[in-house]
Amino acid sequence: MNTYLSGIAKWVGLAAFSLATMSSAVAQQSWPDKPVNFIVPFPPGGPVDTAARLTTAPLSKVWNVTTPIDNKAGAGGIVGAQAAVKAPADGYHFFFAAIHHSILPSLKNNLSYDIEKDFVPVGMTARFPIVLVVNPSLPVNSVAELIAYAKANPTKLSYSSSGTGGGTHLAGELFNSQAKTTMQHVPYKGSAPAMQDLVGGQVQVMFADGPSALPFIKAGKIRALGVGNPTPSAFFPGVPTIASAGLPGYEAYSWTGVVAPLGTPDAIVKRVNADMVKVLNDPKTIEALMGAGAEPMPGTTEEFRAFLSGEIKKWGDIIRTAKITVD
Repeated sequence: MNTYLSGIAKWVGLAAFSLATMSSAVAQQSWPDKPVNFIVPFPPGGPVDTAARLTTAPLSKVWNVTTPIDNKAGAGGIVGAQAAVKAPADGYHFFFAAIHHSILPSLKNNLSYDIEKDFVPVGMTARFPIVLVVNPSLPVNSVAELIAYAKANPTKLSYSSSGTGGGTHLAGELFNSQAKTTMQHVPYKGSAPAMQDLVGGQVQVMFADGPSALPFIKAGKIRALGVGNPTPSAFFPGVPTIASAGLPGYEAYSWTGVVAPLGTPDAIVKRVNADMVKVLNDPKTIEALMGAGAEPMPGTTEEFRAFLSGEIKKWGDIIRTAKITVD
């Protein structure tokens, strides 16, 4: 009798599992049949928000559903990540992570989420070049000359950034670490005042985000020495990479990419990645992103996973070496 009941229980369990599996498969085949939501952890109009909108708009046409953007700004990207980690893992909720989320684990000890363990990587979206610029009064015309000058004048140079712990700050600390220089960091509340003081000569060097630097480079108010990209940037014709111009191995740029809450069906993650790659390779999307100062970066989920892990380690090492702390 017990054997008979045990058999019945197993059959019921297998039937339930099969029904659940079939239900999941049917749901994934019909995906998407309602709006696909994206959280952006920064205010409207910024580089990450702009790249997100220029990516999700064509996805909306591919999927024939709306793709609402929910801007949850605050705490340097933490507020948005906290909201995203609590979102349902149903294939209808995604999150635009950014360079900040590879830096925060080493700056904050009490994060309520783990960007690697609590999310599934979907794919890289865009890269935002960081350019090394100097005030024209500085007697250097190349990265190699800047390194030599900084070593010969260890207390004279300071570099501005948009704030402590941000990508442009860490780009400077990475430079100091690899070049063995001691340029002093001067943080500002945003790129605009940091650039104003560079133009005015209050600081001599800046690792600037591309869009904020380009107008001043074109006007001759600052001089570009190199870009942090691994390859030359179309935004800065004739400007070499920092790595090729005097500091081999240097690489620093801002970026954004899509992740999903842990547990999101793998088939949907693969579908979203494939469609992202498709739209990011579309000439219209490329033109739109490039016009906004972003370089499209389509790739696989595995490539994005490896990239994110590498960024966390790289910036963690720099933060510990430079003893960077935030209030």
